[in-house]
Amino acid sequence: MPLLPPSTNAQYTGSLGAPHALTLFAVLTIVPGCIHSFLPDGGAGTIAGIALGPCGPSIIALFAWAGATQIVFGLAMLSAALRYRALVPLMLTLLLVERTLHALNGWLWKPGNGGHPPEHYAVLIALPCIAVALVASLRRATSAPSGSR
Repeated sequence: MPLLPPSTNAQYTGSLGAPHALTLFAVLTIVPGCIHSFLPDGGAGTIAGIALGPCGPSIIALFAWAGATQIVFGLAMLSAALRYRALVPLMLTLLLVERTLHALNGWLWKPGNGGHPPEHYAVLIALPCIAVALVASLRRATSAPSGSR
């Protein structure tokens, strides 16, 4: 049995812009995941400006753990966008839930006491973009009039 089942791209009926948007969101998830996993401080101090102090090793370990999950989720989004487009609406829904939880935690529930890292601002821009892509993925793509390309 092969690792990857056959593509589902032919079954996808939504806007073609949605898988392209999902590809972008996947890259924008994988790159920070790599930063969190592979930078010596996981980006906690150098990017987010968190004072590491005596809890530094624990903070760095948590960033690495989060980075690992970001890489895997990003790869799942990328596979849906490129090979399994029938899953694009599901992946966009999961991404919308995840980023909504990020926003709620970062701004309302657990905002911390040292300001906001770049991701807290980025998520506010990403949420409406993800919602638009989700709606587009659920709508039937319009066919071009016959004779036109």
